[in-house]
Amino acid sequence: TAGPTHEPIDPVRYIANRSSGKQGFAIAGALAALGARVSLIAGPVALPTPPGVTRIDVETAREMAAAVEAALPADAAVMVAAVADWGAEAAGLKIKKQDGVLPSLTLVENPDILAGLARHPQRPRLLVGFAAETNDVIDHAIAKRQRKDCDWIVANDVSGDVMGGDANTVHIISADRV
Repeated sequence: TAGPTHEPIDPVRYIANRSSGKQGFAIAGALAALGARVSLIAGPVALPTPPGVTRIDVETAREMAAAVEAALPADAAVMVAAVADWGAEAAGLKIKKQDGVLPSLTLVENPDILAGLARHPQRPRLLVGFAAETNDVIDHAIAKRQRKDCDWIVANDVSGDVMGGDANTVHIISADRV
């Protein structure tokens, strides 16, 4: 998986994050270049599909979860996407601006795709999650790997100007080492 998800507030607006999808697309391309058969489930990004990769475009977390389910079985899953943790109860019509009145949004929890895949009867033999952290990067990533029950977590330090950039430093965390 790669990129963000967009969670509708109304037909015009959405909740998202700043994920560019570059890291996930680069990993998908590298895996395909090594001979892997790669299905890339991509949130809304304007990136070219890497050679040899089958791309499935989605917009929301629920669509991404369904596409991940449809892609099973798989030997490995590399879950790079920055899936929105919450969505909103979307309005059917555009919410109009009213002077002095702020709209109220009711947030709903999105499916936890990584944790769901870890518990799935067709769990891939290798399950890799990603953690975008702004502080205590390794500690938070170690806890996330255990909580999500995945084999590895790739910890991204996003405290600086990393999102959307072309360079990043990561830590790969397994059960027994960083």
